[in-house]
Amino acid sequence: MLDNLFGPVQAVSCLGATHIPQRVDERGKPYAATADDAAYATFELEGGVIAQINSSWATRVRRDDLATFHVDGTLGSAVAGLTECWIQPRAATPKPVWNPDVAQSIDFFATWQKMPSNRSYDNAFKAQWELFLRHVAAGEPFRWNLLEGAKGVQLAELGLSSWAARRWVDVPPLA
Repeated sequence: MLDNLFGPVQAVSCLGATHIPQRVDERGKPYAATADDAAYATFELEGGVIAQINSSWATRVRRDDLATFHVDGTLGSAVAGLTECWIQPRAATPKPVWNPDVAQSIDFFATWQKMPSNRSYDNAFKAQWELFLRHVAAGEPFRWNLLEGAKGVQLAELGLSSWAARRWVDVPPLA
């Protein structure tokens, strides 16, 4: 998603965590967790773009959707969820004064504009599967090839390396 929308990933810094070390199975029996339940990553993209992705099974939703993608630019911002998108142009951005002794009077959620839903989208997994089947059966182009898959695996492995070393890791280009 990052390299297709914003630019190639050049470096990653990642930290994983197990916030809930003991879980309970279907019969109520406790067991030690063997899987991480959160990842916190920062990515440096080509052109100086910084992206941050936090993912956790141990968080409670206090946002518009289960997954949201927040993009800030010099002319405005956008927040896209799984089915809706909200924007805030620079000219419409509120200018709050920070005072820890006074309750915030601005309803920040109310200052965003909802984009119209003028198109209905099918299930994304189904749509991509159909594209793949058309590629196999009819020879149509399919952009998510082996190299794209390898880039995803590479980035995941470099994220794990970053976590283990507790440092930034450069992402070398794949041939």
